[in-house]
Amino acid sequence: MFRLTLFYVVLLGLALVPLHPKSASVTIGSKLFTESVILGECVRLLCDDAGIDTTHYRELGGTRILFDALVSGDISVYPEYSGTIREEIFRGELETDELIHAALTERGIGLAGPLGFNNTYAMAMLRTRAAELGVTTISDLARHPDLKCGFSNEFMERQDGWPGMREYYDLGQLSTKGLNHDLAYRQLQLGQIDVIDAYATDAKIAALDLVLLEDDRNYFPRYDAVVLYRVDLADQHPDLLRLLQSLEGGIDNAEMVRANALVEMDGKNESEAAAMILDETLGIQPEVHQESLSDRLFVRSLEHIDLIRRSLIPAILIGIPLGVLATLFPSCGRMILGAAGIIQTIPALAMLVLLMPLMSAFGQASVGTGSATAVTALFLYALLPIVQGTHTGLKSIPLPLQHSMESLGLPLNYRLLHIDLPLAGASILAGVKTSTVLTVGFATLGALIGAGGYGQPIMTGIRLNSTALILEGAIPAAIMAVVSQLCFDLVERSYSTTSGRRT
Repeated sequence: MFRLTLFYVVLLGLALVPLHPKSASVTIGSKLFTESVILGECVRLLCDDAGIDTTHYRELGGTRILFDALVSGDISVYPEYSGTIREEIFRGELETDELIHAALTERGIGLAGPLGFNNTYAMAMLRTRAAELGVTTISDLARHPDLKCGFSNEFMERQDGWPGMREYYDLGQLSTKGLNHDLAYRQLQLGQIDVIDAYATDAKIAALDLVLLEDDRNYFPRYDAVVLYRVDLADQHPDLLRLLQSLEGGIDNAEMVRANALVEMDGKNESEAAAMILDETLGIQPEVHQESLSDRLFVRSLEHIDLIRRSLIPAILIGIPLGVLATLFPSCGRMILGAAGIIQTIPALAMLVLLMPLMSAFGQASVGTGSATAVTALFLYALLPIVQGTHTGLKSIPLPLQHSMESLGLPLNYRLLHIDLPLAGASILAGVKTSTVLTVGFATLGALIGAGGYGQPIMTGIRLNSTALILEGAIPAAIMAVVSQLCFDLVERSYSTTSGRRT
């Protein structure tokens, strides 16, 4: 009993030891597209130049994730658009700018801007395809019901996106599917789809020779770039608001297109594009630090291992007792195994979004490096194989042996610790091995909420159509999964040999 207790204490200690340094005083968020990351970098470089400690959580996903993180205080600042605030965040319920500012203030949020450019939504087609069909306006799409549309997942759900546009322009007959915004450009180029949603400042519009269809019924509002920030943070850092206001009116559409192209066409990083904007608009020449591949791999490896150990170890500590409970009480066991199985069916992105408000309610970081949201999601996904492995191992103990132990009158706790669990050890190890390999892969999804790890270069690689960046995350993740499996294979072989000798 003492050894088991010591084992649990050691594992719990390994799971709880903090590895992350104290977070910066200003945390910046950005969405899952290049322009948002560049604007986030503009804010970061401005703060760094003023001596304000910052952290930039890139590519956090959609509007709701970022806005909720801002309200909860998990991030301090992020770039947004006026049309998105009006139509998506407040669902078109607030008609004037004054009402919107008042609603933001009630939530402790301030607004700086506009920054100077209008990045409105637009429908885009290959110029040759549009000319072939004689399509020049969004209304013209109704004459071609066989057209295939590929819209970003967020646009498919937004109040000011496809649902409203479909009704407004009577386009219900069109075939549509949701996909990653950057993948949509690739599919359009390959001829797999005909129409995509685009942003007016996308660099790929000119590079791929696309034409933007005229919004002939004026469906889309203006999407002036702004910066949302926490008012209490501006009180702590009086210079912050001045820095944000210094960007107002300084970036026009042409300059934003040029900055986007610098990243997406010329292979520069977002920090360099942001530095170009600050140099041209404010005459500031911030220092841009270039991380080497080895530095990036080292940091991402630590982040990935951290996500795994903080989720997998608690799953082992809780999963094995749950498996024992499921075996001792069959009616309860069906509920335990059923609940763990249902959790496995929940899509990862849905799980992350559902857990974010819960983590915030408990005072835990919902986004950012090593976020409690990502760790909790990984913990829940890791439970089923461990619970099942423990349950299967205990159920497979031969009945004659079970009857013999009962006849000898051995106490239940003695049987479990000294006979049942050792006999079920191979099945338990197999469950832990499965959970470990799955967790290594699932942990890459934590990048959707800025949790770091190998998912970060994968997300960036998808956004920039960079195979090198995708492989920078995919190959180490695959190697870690293979190494983990080989290590467990060795442990299982050693356990089988030891068990055979005891038998």
